[in-house]
Amino acid sequence: MNKPIFALALATSGLFAVTSISAQEQPQIPGAFDVSRVTAGTYALDPAHTLVQWSVSHFGFNDYLGLFGNIEGTMTLDPANIGDTEFDISVPITSVAVPSEGLRDHLLRPGKDGGAPDFFGPDPQAARFVSTNVRQTSDTTAVVTGQLTMNGKTGPVTMLVEFTGAGANPMSKAQTVGFHARATIDRTQWGVNYAAPMVGSEVDLDISAAFERQ
Repeated sequence: MNKPIFALALATSGLFAVTSISAQEQPQIPGAFDVSRVTAGTYALDPAHTLVQWSVSHFGFNDYLGLFGNIEGTMTLDPANIGDTEFDISVPITSVAVPSEGLRDHLLRPGKDGGAPDFFGPDPQAARFVSTNVRQTSDTTAVVTGQLTMNGKTGPVTMLVEFTGAGANPMSKAQTVGFHARATIDRTQWGVNYAAPMVGSEVDLDISAAFERQ
């Protein structure tokens, strides 16, 4: 074998060895899109990794986005009987995060002269969603209906829920199940009327949730 070919063979074999070692050392992703990993039991939300994003039309020009965090709640789940699943979720309004500090102040501002606030006021109770029905629509999706209590008013909400992954959390070691959910509500049904409809009455909710088995 001449020298150039021999050098190329050595380089190729070395590259293969490095690639093989790298592939073996590559860590495995803990969660997988595999419903067989889900076990029955009572679950609690992971508040550090559960978020509710909201979006609302701003004068019809574009959508404005914000987030709620520090969310708490429970889920009882039996993969063999999805229809019996129950959710009880609390979203602290004061956790609201938006890019504009002025808007956040307005959302939590007391009413003028002792009157009703424009939005939630400085000391709002957490919004609470309690499911009343869960209807499985496929192996990985369901329609969840329930009652949302917010701003002193209660009304129905329907969410489209998708399973996104399950497995053992490498940090907490807890068996974890993840979901994405979507819903649209009319904020005026909960007394949040400020600037409607110029600032949209309809609010889109996009929820990313991680539940840890207790």
